Amino acid sequence: MIIDATDTILGRMAVVAAKKALLGEEVMIINAEKAIVTGSRKVVLARFKFKRDVGDQIKGPFYPRMPDRLVRRVVRGMLPIRKTSGLDAYKRVKAFIGKPADIKGDVTELKDIKASSLKDPKYIYVEEISKWLGAKW
Repeated sequence: MIIDATDTILGRMAVVAAKKALLGEEVMIINAEKAIVTGSRKVVLARFKFKRDVGDQIKGPFYPRMPDRLVRRVVRGMLPIRKTSGLDAYKRVKAFIGKPADIKGDVTELKDIKASSLKDPKYIYVEEISKWLGAKW
């Protein structure tokens, strides 16, 4: 399954990806930097900054800066990662910045979780969050 993350709500897309991965399906998320996180800019950035700063440099927990890794980490939060089924499902999830040329197949657009369905227009793109955290790509 190939999911186009353009203007989709990150958490809801992650639930769909996690469910498909648990069922044994390969999940590829393209345009990961164009997913959105709902909420005011100030609150969202503060939450991701806290996730990035918490813990220790040696022991972790480690939270990524790159948008593709950040999206994959959100999907990981939806999986039972401590069980072998969750770990195997996590290995079946791939996320990409943009659309790689070697990916061929039908792209699934999740219309019911697009940004256009939001009543409150407050949101921020994953790309902006990543750049604010210090990602360079």
